[in-house]
Amino acid sequence: MNKTKISILLLVVAFCTGLSAQAKFGFGPKLGMNVNQMSFSGSKLLDSDNRCGFTGGLTAEYIAPVLGIGVDISLMYSHMKTTVAVGEGAFSATESVSGNFFEIPLHLKYKLSVPAIQSIIAPYIYTGPSVAFKLSGENSYFGTKETQWGWDLGIGLELIKHLQIGAGYTWGMNKLAEVTVADYAGVGVSKDIKVKNNYWTITAAWMF
Repeated sequence: MNKTKISILLLVVAFCTGLSAQAKFGFGPKLGMNVNQMSFSGSKLLDSDNRCGFTGGLTAEYIAPVLGIGVDISLMYSHMKTTVAVGEGAFSATESVSGNFFEIPLHLKYKLSVPAIQSIIAPYIYTGPSVAFKLSGENSYFGTKETQWGWDLGIGLELIKHLQIGAGYTWGMNKLAEVTVADYAGVGVSKDIKVKNNYWTITAAWMF
């Protein structure tokens, strides 16, 4: 699995270096919010509710002028949080779970440029891997792994050639933890519960 992830990153980097030297390069600050929800497979004793977090950092893009195809990469600080419910009925308990991450999304990007309006508005789509390294954050029920892999898919609009507003969804690719849930209600103990993190992200970036 690790070889597959490394191969994906190498292919994207190779594509980037193979683009025309005349491609448009831009960079700038990027801010936004994320809404994440953990998914648990293997037990009905754990559930998660959506909660809002925030993200901020720097982004850069490299777009071929004629094809409109290129890549973008961001270096982001992300604060994610959710609420986890454990158990059932009178034996249930909830806890707020949060974490701080250094996140690096790397995307293939296609920007549609219509000559008549491209100086005003240009829609785009993107997809690619994202890796997040945990800086801090734990909870009472389980500890998560230090590295979180995801796959992003999103759309956006570039306004006046500078402001980019995007919205995307990230599917968690790797198992973040294996959880053992205590026998709160006499229903037995659930082991090897797979935890993955999926989240929506809405961002705005100003490109120079």
